[in-house]
Amino acid sequence: MDITFSLPPALVIGLIVSTILPILTGLVTTRVTKAGTKAIILAALAAITGLSTELLATIHAGTSYDLGTGLVLALGSFLVGVAMHFGLWKPTTVSAMAQNVLVTSKGTDGTYRVNA
Repeated sequence: MDITFSLPPALVIGLIVSTILPILTGLVTTRVTKAGTKAIILAALAAITGLSTELLATIHAGTSYDLGTGLVLALGSFLVGVAMHFGLWKPTTVSAMAQNVLVTSKGTDGTYRVNA
């Protein structure tokens, strides 16, 4: 019986991207964005991450694209993103700070404030 250990670069990149997905979600939303909307954005980013990770792994290995693997990676990306949000980014206020980087909530005149 042979045991091998291989770690495709595409999977490592996908894992790293998954850990910062909550921050990316915070960058494109405001503090007043509903939690459900943020969850949908996170799920969409996770789907893109998982499917593109499988695409990169497929290109790297020279094999055919496996949609099942891509969907499992997307689910894993979402779960890692949610865990990182509640386990690390939210308690350290990184998520809140990310939401203040680009756009803040509406001003008194009804327009959004963009931080320069």
